[in-house]
Amino acid sequence: MKTSFCVLIACALVSSAQAEFRTWTRSDGKTAELELVSVSESGGEKSGEFKMRDGRAVTLNSSVLSPADAELLAAWKPAETVAETSASVSVFDDVLDGNLVKLSGKSLKTFRDLKKPAKYYVFYYTASWCGPCHKFTPSLVEFYDKNKNDNFEIVLITSDSDEDAMEDYAKEMKMPWPQLKLKKAAGFKKDFKHGVTGIPSVIVCELDGKMLGNYRDLAALGKLVK
Repeated sequence: MKTSFCVLIACALVSSAQAEFRTWTRSDGKTAELELVSVSESGGEKSGEFKMRDGRAVTLNSSVLSPADAELLAAWKPAETVAETSASVSVFDDVLDGNLVKLSGKSLKTFRDLKKPAKYYVFYYTASWCGPCHKFTPSLVEFYDKNKNDNFEIVLITSDSDEDAMEDYAKEMKMPWPQLKLKKAAGFKKDFKHGVTGIPSVIVCELDGKMLGNYRDLAALGKLVK
């Protein structure tokens, strides 16, 4: 429920123990300790959605703030924007963004929540029809479950030609990682020449695209990505 500025003044605390809260000053000189949560614009005027220390919300237009605080309101950016700006950028972003699927229940579904790795992409070249892949994949699944951290992400690059086979393979092996969509796999292999001559192959790349090698030795892979 929105709260009037006068009630806000009565309830706001004087001291601030958290960096998110600061003193905001109104044009009439009244002040309050608030956390700015979001900013919107209507009719050419900025409005701030603030949180009080007791959890209640209040909305203030820039026109009711002091000139200095109105400028702060206009310049404010959400924490999510800062995080995105500082997130690791890779040469693989364009092809991976919006083109991943991941096992959800019993089917592969579009996956848009990829947390980009800090250091490495591990591209797993494999296929449902590959006997050696069927022997190797359970070990890679176990490795992933035990060692997954923010430094790396595995992305499967399929050599299948059928989406159903690709999905059945993922279900059979209980694959926990995302996969590049089947229709994008051929283009990926053309654009990023990883020198794969046989599968399974576990190609580790730095974010700038530099290939570090084929790490089918999972002990060595573990030392690299820890």
